[in-house]
Amino acid sequence: MAHKPLVSIVVPAHNAEATLPRALDSLLEQEMADWEATIVDDASTDRTPAIIAAYVERDARFRTLTSSAKSPARARNSGISTARGQWLMFLDADDWVDASFLAKMLAALKTAPDAVAAYCGSRRVMPDGALTPASISPEVAVQPFETFARRCAIRTHALLVDRETIVKLGGFDASLRTCEVWDLWQRLARLGKNWVMVDEPLAYYRISLNALSRNSTQMLADAEIVIARGFSPDPRIKHPASAHASGAIEVNGGTAAEALAWFALWNAASDCSRGSLSVNPRSLRALPAGRKRAREIAEVVLDGLMEGSLSVPAQMAARWNRFGGAITKLTTELGKLYGDPGAGRRVQYHLEQMLLDADDLAVPRKLGLTLGLRVDARNPISTELPEGIDQIYAFLMMEGQIAARVQFGALGTVTRRHWFELALNFVPAERPVRRPVRDSHFGKLAQLAAQARELIRSSAEVREPPPASRRARAKDGQDDDRTSFWNRYFATEDPWNYGSPYEQEKYERQLEILPAGPIGRALELACAEGHFTRQLAPRVNHLTATDISAIAIERARARCGDQPNIEFGVLDFMADTLPDEMNLIFCSEVLYYLDDLAELQRFAKKVVEALAPGGSLITAHAFVLRDNPQRTGFDWNTFGAQAISETLAGTEGLVLEQSIETELYRIDRFRRLSPSDVATEPMIEHAPIRAPVGIGVARNIVWGGARALRRDVARSERRQRIPVLMYHSVADDGPATLARFRCMPAAFASQMAWLRANGFHAINSEQLERFIANRQPFVGRPVLITFDDGFQNFADQAWPILRANDLTAEVFLVTDLVGESALWDAVSGPPTPLMDAGTVRRLAGEGAFFGSHLATHRAIDGLSTSELAAELLRSRMFVERWTGRPIATFAAPYSVTDRRLGRLARECGYQAGFGGRHGPADLDCDPIDLPRIEIRGDRSLDSFVAIIEAVLG
Repeated sequence: MAHKPLVSIVVPAHNAEATLPRALDSLLEQEMADWEATIVDDASTDRTPAIIAAYVERDARFRTLTSSAKSPARARNSGISTARGQWLMFLDADDWVDASFLAKMLAALKTAPDAVAAYCGSRRVMPDGALTPASISPEVAVQPFETFARRCAIRTHALLVDRETIVKLGGFDASLRTCEVWDLWQRLARLGKNWVMVDEPLAYYRISLNALSRNSTQMLADAEIVIARGFSPDPRIKHPASAHASGAIEVNGGTAAEALAWFALWNAASDCSRGSLSVNPRSLRALPAGRKRAREIAEVVLDGLMEGSLSVPAQMAARWNRFGGAITKLTTELGKLYGDPGAGRRVQYHLEQMLLDADDLAVPRKLGLTLGLRVDARNPISTELPEGIDQIYAFLMMEGQIAARVQFGALGTVTRRHWFELALNFVPAERPVRRPVRDSHFGKLAQLAAQARELIRSSAEVREPPPASRRARAKDGQDDDRTSFWNRYFATEDPWNYGSPYEQEKYERQLEILPAGPIGRALELACAEGHFTRQLAPRVNHLTATDISAIAIERARARCGDQPNIEFGVLDFMADTLPDEMNLIFCSEVLYYLDDLAELQRFAKKVVEALAPGGSLITAHAFVLRDNPQRTGFDWNTFGAQAISETLAGTEGLVLEQSIETELYRIDRFRRLSPSDVATEPMIEHAPIRAPVGIGVARNIVWGGARALRRDVARSERRQRIPVLMYHSVADDGPATLARFRCMPAAFASQMAWLRANGFHAINSEQLERFIANRQPFVGRPVLITFDDGFQNFADQAWPILRANDLTAEVFLVTDLVGESALWDAVSGPPTPLMDAGTVRRLAGEGAFFGSHLATHRAIDGLSTSELAAELLRSRMFVERWTGRPIATFAAPYSVTDRRLGRLARECGYQAGFGGRHGPADLDCDPIDLPRIEIRGDRSLDSFVAIIEAVLG
């Protein structure tokens, strides 16, 4: 039987001699090799046929068809008719994909067996080779049909889709000259099946002067057809999802008229890029009005401009003269449509800011309303305003570096004095400037910074780097075969801590379940470094110990060198033949790594063939939440003990004889039936776990089951705000007057377990600041957990609980008192001890984060400006010394702030700060004045849950 490839790729090509080789080369570069590509020569008159012939001769995975349709849709449909793979990809002859495209898309599909398609991000490629920023539409993974009813959110070649489904849908609609891809994706989404997002730009889309997307008249005509289909029943779909049978729902994203207006706006902008406005402004009437939508409108205009002008954002301000007049006309027409000239001006302000944000202002840029330029902050010159300009966008430069970006309205000439005054009102982007005037503000700030550095240099505490992570991580993109994967695991000796009490107890139980009587020939699969091998060998006459990794086998051979009945060998138990006539086969803690249950079934059949009649198979595997999220299990993206046991028990020739089941794992003994054997009921023994569970194991466990899994909410949830939790002390005892600030360890453990079981993951303040700066919605369910003061009980009580729940936290240290005690609380009772520098260093190496709680824990509104600056600088530098990381976050003691703090903190090198504001953090927050939610120690778990759920909405 001819081999059926996993993926079929259809490549329509019409007169593509200039671009086709790059497209086909990107297929040859794929890390996943199980594909076929059908190149459809669509009536080419150039060298395209010869190029196709050369690739077909070069690699048997290429095939060719001919077509005279001169239609990409018909050419693709021809390719679909001959495709044999499970998955389909459509690659136009002028596009290409990243070498990891197929591997990453298939990996994503494996995580969601019910998915009909996987999609990724993309980047446009301009004729000069410049790349636009990456784009992706997360909403497709959440509401595919409602998205495609309104717009085409995915590039043609940014999708890997189930072939049989595409065949049943009838392929592409050849009656559409454009938008045929959009139409097919819309039909596919109407089925209501799952779509998986790969959040990387793996697809590259070449823009050219001859692209059909530049024909706005045809594009609008075809888009109107596709949108109308999206908002009504589609008789072409025999079995639509019931929710989509009647078409899109207006409350889920606007009307059909609004969708068409957005598309018309994009086309209008594309036309403007060529200096004309051919789209009738009346087609934009349904665009939503309001100040909050102005930026969204500007973003669509910018996207259309990129496509039409063949320019990336960094080039567009310099090319304003080509399209600026048409854009101004477009925004003026928008103002007329809204009956508000200011609405159009607001859109243009946003657009011009976007263009200047992307520009380096190497030379002044005169746009429609805005003048962009660089200004020497120390020696500015007067700036005359060109006609029509009423806004300045400037880089304030210091010593050749951008110290600040300023944007302000201007009525006339900006004088030299005006520039000086502006420079005093804006903050340098980085640390204090070098060589300032000694008696100036920045001069004195530099002196304080120098004093802090000298204090650190003279400190008796010796600087040591944080401890390195115990296990080396595999590099991205290198797990292309099993052997390499496992060799990377064993690059570090003893990667799973085989000697731990937990693992040794598991070994003891595996030996307990051995069949009675003498055992002749035994085979151990995935023996790793031989820790269990050494214990098993005395129980059998001859043991063949195997592993896929030669590195592991060499260590196992050295460990068991004094045991002559062991034979070692490298073996891939899925690819290689297993030795036969075995009386016993051991295979533990490895079957999770098989691709799917079908591969597990193939493994089971191989084991049956390798066992002698009456022989035993023993397996040990952990319970995994994917099998049953309602019980305690490991949060791994794979099947676990339950699925493994059920699959093996369901294999012809195998019968389950005995199981030892614990809360975390089960050990099974199966027997190969002899012809005369009769299966009996298995003996099930429930056993407690007496050994301590180490942190490397515990962090992957969700005790009592999960109500939401992190990977699921990451696919389905995007939010505008997150909880930032503020704790102080975690202890059972302490002064009664401080009970509010003290959370008992048991209560804290319950709170963290609730977060873990409900799919939350922890981030730090640097990540929070980045989300806000980029206006990027939060993915899944992030939580930022913070601790003020740096008490020793954080290390003793809170940190083990956090690690056990696979969470982290950010601790704000009072740096002058590190290693001492909380003297500021002495009035309430014995001061609580504070962590010392060595503890901080150790925890930083284990994954905790640290920031500044200033130096002395004095309220800042009682400090002089000089004292405040000195504490900001000194505390930041000390924390950086102890952790070995840049530190850019502070928390104000007592949550007290004043108007000096934000600006001065930025001047001292901070990018984020927490003051006195209460509530969740959202994308509109000022990063230097972020809010937090205090978690009081005198409140119940129900109160905690209510607080978090209120943030989630």
